[in-house]
Amino acid sequence: MTEAPVSRFAVPSLADMPEDIRTRIEAVQEKSGFIPNVFLTLAHRPDEFRAFFAYHDALMDRPGNLTKAEREMIVVATSTVNQCQYCVIAHGAILRIRAKNPLIADQVAINYRKADITPRQKAMLDFAMKVSARAHEAGDEDFATLRSHGFDDEDIWDIAAIAAFFGMSNRLANVSSMRPNDEFYAMGR
Repeated sequence: MTEAPVSRFAVPSLADMPEDIRTRIEAVQEKSGFIPNVFLTLAHRPDEFRAFFAYHDALMDRPGNLTKAEREMIVVATSTVNQCQYCVIAHGAILRIRAKNPLIADQVAINYRKADITPRQKAMLDFAMKVSARAHEAGDEDFATLRSHGFDDEDIWDIAAIAAFFGMSNRLANVSSMRPNDEFYAMGR
C-alpha cells in the first residue's frame, strides 16, 4: 500500500525551496518534530506561501483579548462547516494543546453549541459561523451581542478576519486535497 500524496499539486523538495521558506519550515520541523503538510503544499507557490503565513501570523499571533485557544476554536468551528478535514484535524490538535483540554476540539468540531465552553465563547463562535457562511447578514445586532459579552471592536474584527481567512484556507486545502499529518491526530490527547 502506498502512502497518499500530501497534495494534488506538486510539492517541492526542501532543497529546492527558497531559503527563507526552507528556513521557516525547518524551524517548524525542529519545534514540532514533523513538517505540517500545509507548509509543503503552499511551498508550491513561494510568493503565496509568504503572503499566506504573514496574514496567518498577523491574525493568530497578535496580542488582544482573544486567547490563542479561542482563535483556534474559531478555526475548528468554521473549518467544520467548510468541511475542511485538514484544518479541523490540524487546528483541533493545536486547540487541545492551547486549551490544555483533550476533549475540546472534538466537542467544538461536532457541535460547539453543546461544547464545554463559556457563553462568551459560544457568542464568539455564533458570530464566526455567521461570517463563515452568511457574512452578508452580519449587522449591528451581532455587534451588540458580542459587546454584551465583553468583546470590543478589535476583537470583533479578529473574529471576522479569522473566520474569513480560514474560509479561504479551507477552500485551498479542499481543492488541493491536503492531507492532515498523522501526528496531528494524537497531539494534546
